[in-house]
Amino acid sequence: MSEYLFNESLISDDIQKELPDGYKLRPLAKDDFNKGVIQCLEQLSVTGEITEENFIERFEKMKIVGGYYIIVIESDEKKVVAVGTLFVEMKFIRGCGKAGHIEDIVVHDSQRGKNFGKRIIEQLKDIGKKVECYKIILDCNEKNVPFYRKCGLETKDLQMTYYYDKETKNQN
Repeated sequence: MSEYLFNESLISDDIQKELPDGYKLRPLAKDDFNKGVIQCLEQLSVTGEITEENFIERFEKMKIVGGYYIIVIESDEKKVVAVGTLFVEMKFIRGCGKAGHIEDIVVHDSQRGKNFGKRIIEQLKDIGKKVECYKIILDCNEKNVPFYRKCGLETKDLQMTYYYDKETKNQN
């Protein structure tokens, strides 16, 4: 049995039922390195060189620290075809509230048109509610705003960024 990043009881049965037959929505697993998760993420941004050892080390650290909810959609061929992350930030404001940050939403090119992106967002929003976040934040490229609006998010405020390595500033 796979070791998951977080308890799979946080995955919604209702959202799972919305997926086509043969696909499963679940937490990131320790053995997903060999199931195409990195190849899926490479479609989103520059991942750099990641070994299986690096992947497992990061997985273990995320599990210890907590607050990371990385979900995947897996095909019946046991390949990761979509990925999304919710990171929960602990705050002092709002009575020591929690803010959720949705990051790294990607659907493999071969799997587009199956509403996987929408299901990933729905699931991350559902997890955010279950872990008692008072809000969810998502930064995106302007061209993706219409998609995220369809998922129930709205435009608010403005993002500012500073990159330590100026060469990476245009790499998403």
